[in-house]
Amino acid sequence: MKLLVTGGAGFIGSAVVRLAIARGHQVVNLDALTYAACLDNVAEAAESPDYAFEQCDIRDRAALDTVFERPKPDAVMHLAAESHVDRSIDGPGDFIETNITGTFNMLEAARKYWTQAGKPDTFRFHHISTDEVYGSLPADPSVQFTEDTSYDPRSPYSASKAASDHLVRAWAETYGLPVVLTNCSNNYGPYHFPEKLIPVVILNALAGKELPIYGDGSNVRDWLYVEDHADALLLVVQQGALGRSYNIGGENERSNLELVNTLCEILDQKRPRADGKSYKDQITFVTDRPGHDARYAIDPSRIREELGWRPSVTVEEGLEKTVQWYLDNEPWWRALQDRDGVGQRLGTGK
Repeated sequence: MKLLVTGGAGFIGSAVVRLAIARGHQVVNLDALTYAACLDNVAEAAESPDYAFEQCDIRDRAALDTVFERPKPDAVMHLAAESHVDRSIDGPGDFIETNITGTFNMLEAARKYWTQAGKPDTFRFHHISTDEVYGSLPADPSVQFTEDTSYDPRSPYSASKAASDHLVRAWAETYGLPVVLTNCSNNYGPYHFPEKLIPVVILNALAGKELPIYGDGSNVRDWLYVEDHADALLLVVQQGALGRSYNIGGENERSNLELVNTLCEILDQKRPRADGKSYKDQITFVTDRPGHDARYAIDPSRIREELGWRPSVTVEEGLEKTVQWYLDNEPWWRALQDRDGVGQRLGTGK
């Protein structure tokens, strides 16, 4: 396939680009190269003749028309988004402009391209979203998000993603644009920008700094290894039913405290502290994030039963691979340490 991937220099987008190129697809990577993007994420893919890069901001409607005309894609995989909840609390404007207006621009550019091409049945617009649009779950493990769960976003980030989901469905119903949607659980793995929980814990631990945990660490997330997610996304864009949404989960619920303890145990084995103590001694509980959702958990029955997909690793296996990747790739994360907001407490609401 010829794929136009937006946000392909970001965390999840770059995993999609790398896997798509490895599987023989042609990829145009469209990215504005904002603070969390890094072209080193796709350096290996960029060596392929099937890869091309377009620096373009999805907020620039006119530029998108030009981008669509050159590759003439068979499918769009729309991942470009502002994604950090803490940053959305401090500065929601960028999230509204990128996630809502940017998605509107992508839909309009795709609709124009698809219409001028004669509305081919083979075209797909795949919108990639988050389980955070569903709000927060109770502690009861039998209750999970399904594709029919009502939307109840609680942060500027999740509200902007919920709005983008609604736009995609509206363009499908109103204009007949062939779309598929996915909503994923928390991703982790290689090339994760160092502002999210897992890379923060790994890098702070190595630097001898405190390991900050919001509140009492009881907030629960379903953890999805990013390379598993990329595999699921490529499956959905090729085989997903038009107009259908699919929840993609890792089937690995852990509280934040459990997750950080596991990371500390892995680091204790792979890079022991010089004083012989455990990295757990660096754990510090900090003031909770405003509106912090208590629990996310995905019921992945639909994608498992309809498309035959399941995650390939447990969270313990994925975390071990992730820690090893950060230990082996210090030049990558060292180069990002001076970027805006890295290493700072964000999202206090002040």
